[in-house]
Amino acid sequence: MSKRLLILTAMLFLVSSQTHAQAVRDYISIVGSSTVYPFATVVAETFGKTTQFKTPKIESTGSGGGFKLFCDGIGVKYPDITDSSRAIKQSEIDMCATNGVTDIIEIKIGYDGIVIANSKETSPFGLSRKDLFLALAKQIPDPENSGELTPNPHKTWKEINDRLPNIAIEVLGPPPTSGTRDAFVELAMEAGCSRFDWIETLKKTDKKQYQSICHTIREDGAYIEAGENDNLIVQKLETNPHALGIFGFSFLEQNTDKVQGLAIDGILPEFEAIADNSYPVSRPLFLYVKKSHVGMIPGIQAFLNEFTSEKAWGEDGYLTDKGLIPMTAAERDHFTENARQLRANIFMDSE
Repeated sequence: MSKRLLILTAMLFLVSSQTHAQAVRDYISIVGSSTVYPFATVVAETFGKTTQFKTPKIESTGSGGGFKLFCDGIGVKYPDITDSSRAIKQSEIDMCATNGVTDIIEIKIGYDGIVIANSKETSPFGLSRKDLFLALAKQIPDPENSGELTPNPHKTWKEINDRLPNIAIEVLGPPPTSGTRDAFVELAMEAGCSRFDWIETLKKTDKKQYQSICHTIREDGAYIEAGENDNLIVQKLETNPHALGIFGFSFLEQNTDKVQGLAIDGILPEFEAIADNSYPVSRPLFLYVKKSHVGMIPGIQAFLNEFTSEKAWGEDGYLTDKGLIPMTAAERDHFTENARQLRANIFMDSE
């Protein structure tokens, strides 16, 4: 009996140890935007080298994919932080709430521009946001029937605007799960779409149709979904000099020997133009943190302190060297305080 009792005790100890190992995670788990990924990675590496905590694990899932994983639940099976190149949507807040993720801390970390670029082996040319809409929308206004739509017939840039080159429309861009895609259709496509008065009127009378017209990208090969990896788009532009690519400003900064940013509405995608909001296709970047995981997972508060430090996100910080456009000092102070105080500032829909 004594021998059997010892074996049973050992088995119970083994099961208990395995269960405990599964219940505890000693590193921070981060998912989300491919645009924010390089910034989060350099902060994570600095954090791992300068503190007693392990280097966080970061996965580039796209902003939409990150929110899905983040909102799946509370506990060590689920990410602690998601980063995003757009603000969280109400539908995602509701999804989080359904799964018990209710105390969410939003921290804006800076700004980024969405770049339209081509290979340095070819000549640059400028585009308007109206040009982009007419090139990439699934349906466009019928020039012969006012107030009617027609499937996009344009094959070359010159068909859209006589001053543009006579080359095929071929644009490599992010998939629907990407925050860059969301921001591009809102800031570029919609802005170009609203240049047509009758479509702009729909914004008040039929918002659903308005968004369908302005946000739906053509699917006939002119726009090519190139995945969440912006570096892959840069590589493809090298092999196809006549194609254009859509990605974040930081990737342009890192590849100025290979690609060049095109002017949008006459403004080049440059650091100063994004910082002063004169570049028309720019957006804020965010971190979203589960307050309930602070204390459950070691190092979250310390990681936020590193990310929101002046040496990281300040005007002369190491993230600026990577292409992040810093916020004003007042904005940085506000979001630093949010991080230090762990203020849950995302609220559920009261309806």
